[in-house]
Amino acid sequence: MMKLKKEPLWKKAKKKILGGNLLLSKRPEMFLPDYWPTYFKKAKGINVWDLNNKKYIDMIFAVGQSTLGYANSEVDQEVKKTIKNGNMCTLNSSEEVKLAQNLLKLHPWAGMTKFARSGGEANAIAIRIARAAAKKDNVAICGYHGWHDWYLSINLKSKNNLKDHLLPGLEPLGVPKTLRNTVHAFENNNMKDLTNICKKFDVGVVKIEIARNELPNINFLKKVRNFCTKNKIILIFDECTSGFRNNLGGIHLTTGVNPDIAMFGKALGNGYAITAVIGKTKVMKSAEESFISSTFWTEKIGFVAANKTIEVMKKKKTYQYIKKNGDYINKKWIELSQKLDLNIKVKGIGSITSFEFKNNNQLYKTFITQEMLKYGYLASNLIYLSTLHNQKVIDKYIYFLTKVFKQIKKHSIAKKKYRILKGKISHSTFKRLTD
Repeated sequence: MMKLKKEPLWKKAKKKILGGNLLLSKRPEMFLPDYWPTYFKKAKGINVWDLNNKKYIDMIFAVGQSTLGYANSEVDQEVKKTIKNGNMCTLNSSEEVKLAQNLLKLHPWAGMTKFARSGGEANAIAIRIARAAAKKDNVAICGYHGWHDWYLSINLKSKNNLKDHLLPGLEPLGVPKTLRNTVHAFENNNMKDLTNICKKFDVGVVKIEIARNELPNINFLKKVRNFCTKNKIILIFDECTSGFRNNLGGIHLTTGVNPDIAMFGKALGNGYAITAVIGKTKVMKSAEESFISSTFWTEKIGFVAANKTIEVMKKKKTYQYIKKNGDYINKKWIELSQKLDLNIKVKGIGSITSFEFKNNNQLYKTFITQEMLKYGYLASNLIYLSTLHNQKVIDKYIYFLTKVFKQIKKHSIAKKKYRILKGKISHSTFKRLTD
């Protein structure tokens, strides 16, 4: 077993980089404060090597960006060709036209595209276009949609408005107060909640993250679609996380319900920066006179990576394989919890799956990370599966997780609770991490 060592570089980073790093989900405090490896030297397949050359099997998998495995040879080969021939110049990349054609062929309800490099950007673009089409400012949302002013303005009225969609208690510091009451949150699968908000605030845009912890409620989506059509409201599906994981394209294709605009990211480029906004031609053209533009949206690598990723996904039907193994790991988690009489709840959409303990969830989640790290795993209670997380890998992971679960069982029934963490418990919410 590996020995846990503190990560000194993270302390330096918090003094030099706002927030310590660029993504909340990768901050070590979210996993194992003080003892998370934090930085990597190499990533290949399902393995990650830290700065000390320690090798880990990654079960968290980069918040879902690499469904084909890290440094996939087919995708990387195309990217290397691009780098050799130049990534950017005065002229445009023809690969962006090919990617537009690929996405529109998979989503025949849509007629135009717009590309960016991050999910937050794609969300902001979609809102700009939708507001232009609706000719109204107010938006109703359900789910997580990035960090931009339009979204965080929802917390100007109450800092807990996003507690079920992003993080509880998030202060909208730096967000103009003039945006107050322009964005309103509704409860997932609650049609009454949505209709009341739309009527009260004269909403012109509805945006839904249709799948993350559970598959879409088709009946609810049909009601939303009918309501938006009847009231001339622009409907947006945010599939930055769910797209290209359970099927080829947006997961909404499995429901028979089409939005006016949809966004994709994460899995689209297998680790390379590319996101896409697609929409009905009439809706997209509404923003022709608006200004939506960025220099690095034109770099070639993202388009090349996305086109090759889609090609590999289509050829190998990777989404079917990932979902199959996701269902398998869910089965193993349930069997293990029943065997040890541990009360856990398994949730997810197959390709993104997780579990939580009914009692002491944050404590046990941190403990799992701590102990699995000793066995050479980057693991928590959440897994974004890749094609390389096969049943052999899962069985080996379950073997070590069983050892950890047995320790949790022992702790849960002990009359006098003993300390099981070497350091602090992981964060479950937004905290100031620069101290």
